[in-house]
Amino acid sequence: MLLIDRYILKMAALAAIVILIGLTSVIWVTQALREVDLITGKGQTVFIFFTVTLLSLPALIAGIAPVALFMSTLYTLNKLNGDSELIVMNAAGIAPHRLTRPFVMLTIATSLLVGYMSISVMPAGFRALRDLITLIRADFVANVVKEGQFVSLDSGVTFHYREKQGDALLGIFMQDRRDPAQPAVYIAERGRTVDADGNSFLLLEKGTIQRETKDKDRDTTSIISFERYALNLSALSGDATGGDGEGNGDKVVYKPRERTTWALINQDPNEGYYKIQAGRFRAELHNRLSAPLYPIAFMLVAFAVLGEARTTRQGRNAAIQTAILTVGAVRIGAYAAWTASVRSPFAVVLLYVLPAATIAIALLLIFYGNRLRPFLARLLAPLLAPFNGLTARLRRA
Repeated sequence: MLLIDRYILKMAALAAIVILIGLTSVIWVTQALREVDLITGKGQTVFIFFTVTLLSLPALIAGIAPVALFMSTLYTLNKLNGDSELIVMNAAGIAPHRLTRPFVMLTIATSLLVGYMSISVMPAGFRALRDLITLIRADFVANVVKEGQFVSLDSGVTFHYREKQGDALLGIFMQDRRDPAQPAVYIAERGRTVDADGNSFLLLEKGTIQRETKDKDRDTTSIISFERYALNLSALSGDATGGDGEGNGDKVVYKPRERTTWALINQDPNEGYYKIQAGRFRAELHNRLSAPLYPIAFMLVAFAVLGEARTTRQGRNAAIQTAILTVGAVRIGAYAAWTASVRSPFAVVLLYVLPAATIAIALLLIFYGNRLRPFLARLLAPLLAPFNGLTARLRRA
């Protein structure tokens, strides 16, 4: 590696790390504040609080790393041009596209990081978070909920017990309305929480389950009596899965984002939950596989607009605005494609086409920019006019 490559790589990598840490920290703090209820309302320790909030970091890093790379590329190229270093490099015979080498090395590292986080670490973190929340809920039911209180355990789940006798809860009532089409009510004389096979169960004794099925024609209600019923508290996290009605409890069903990538690829098509949520499984898998393409696209967009040396008379504001708008449009388009792919298999293609098309256009600008930039400048001038006017007014102010 040449000295100039090491110089640029060091500057860009340092900027990317600082931006990544800064943005991740700010967003992580805002999310952590939403979990303060773990301590104040659910009686958990500070260690549990930090564990829950830190398990979301892989998802934050996977989403922020491409943006950090884009911002670091803009910063590095703008600094090199402001210090006239790009002009000196061009005068020395270094072609603009030759300067992409250190940025490509940084981009490869970022793509590998995003891919590793999205494909491996992020689903493992969500799965661990699901299991931890289950344990917190079990502890909350057994030790924190007060006698006679009606407490919301999850969205649509209400829990109540009359009194506590030793480790047993007497007069249990639980209402599950997570699925509006099939609400259920659990009533038991007594119950207690137990741990088995890494899961927490609410073991109910002598009670009934009342399930109501609502459809367009009529509503039907079924009542099941039981002597013992093991309700898996993991089933109260997220989507309602229903029980088997035989006293075996609710089966733990992990959401698509909580499953490993290998499990999504080799998904059993006969699984009941998969039949209901097949679109989410498809969207989650392809969203993970396409994630490493976005750092490449974002870096090339930044280099395409700022890679060439410019004098102080040649403004760079329009170029920076174009890069930001382009990256923002690609991000919004990717989110829209991910949402649409839940409903339509054809929309999955957009998750790959968007970054691939951005990469192709950016490469054309890098290698044939002298021919294409005048045409693009005329095309984008109406879109950038409001931003240029705002910048001028801010300068005058």
